[in-house]
Amino acid sequence: MIAEDLLPYRSDEFFVDGAPEKNRTMRYLDEGPRDAPVILCVHGNPTWSFYFRRVVQRFAPTHRVIAVDHLGCGRSDKPPTTDFDYCLAGHRDNLVRLIDHLDLGGVTLLAHDWGGAIGLSALVERADRFEKIILLNTAAFPPPYLPFRIAVCRWPVFGPLAVRAGNAFARAAQTMTTSRGPLSPDAKRGLIAPYDSWKNRVAINAFVRDIPMHRSHRTHAVLSDLESRLPSLDQPKLLVWGMQDWCFRPECLRRFQTLWPNAESVEIEDAGHYVLEDAPEETLAAVARFLDVDAPSAQQAG
Repeated sequence: MIAEDLLPYRSDEFFVDGAPEKNRTMRYLDEGPRDAPVILCVHGNPTWSFYFRRVVQRFAPTHRVIAVDHLGCGRSDKPPTTDFDYCLAGHRDNLVRLIDHLDLGGVTLLAHDWGGAIGLSALVERADRFEKIILLNTAAFPPPYLPFRIAVCRWPVFGPLAVRAGNAFARAAQTMTTSRGPLSPDAKRGLIAPYDSWKNRVAINAFVRDIPMHRSHRTHAVLSDLESRLPSLDQPKLLVWGMQDWCFRPECLRRFQTLWPNAESVEIEDAGHYVLEDAPEETLAAVARFLDVDAPSAQQAG
């Protein structure tokens, strides 16, 4: 099991097509009491459920914490593009299927990076199953800009070679996503562990290619529709932002605040994109306050 020493939780299996032989098995962590309120953790690119390990540790005593691995990511199967259509709508549909399969209710969505668009897209399809929304450095609307260091990963020929052969996107994320200091060696090893070959980097490349910079791109319409539905969501909302994020910059936070003027916001001025890695104490404390969870005991904190 990938990174078992760093993420010592068993991954459950969900067969997206109802059959394991189709190489489309999603895996997900499912920790905590089955009758407890649910926290559904949805990751982005190039992370996986490992990114939410502190959430599992902190909240599994009081909540059922589910952290998914999208197809192509983490411990999930990584089918070639001929066997799965790696796009926002595809990941959304898989997540909706998993929510229905587990018959989840009373859910708090906790999403980061591309997980915001995926998670919120699933939420608007199953809004009655969700009670709260927590977003960390993400977006859910057509991107207003494309950072140059991501744009180069989309260049013809060079982009796929860099991302899939050189693992440039995942490696760059290990040094460009924090502001307070470098990721720990364990965090670096855990985050990159599933992406150890050309084949296993298929989703990383596909996520980059799925960024819609023109209205003609199919995902542009999906994001535009999602944005139009966001104001109708009446669940309480918490926005936690690392303000030194060069990718999901403060402009993204301000856009959410315009859409949701009553949302609670926590701005962490010196933290970067991986806010759960850069500022774990502040982020977890904000989530705990929002969920009305008591502070951990000295034994739990240790």
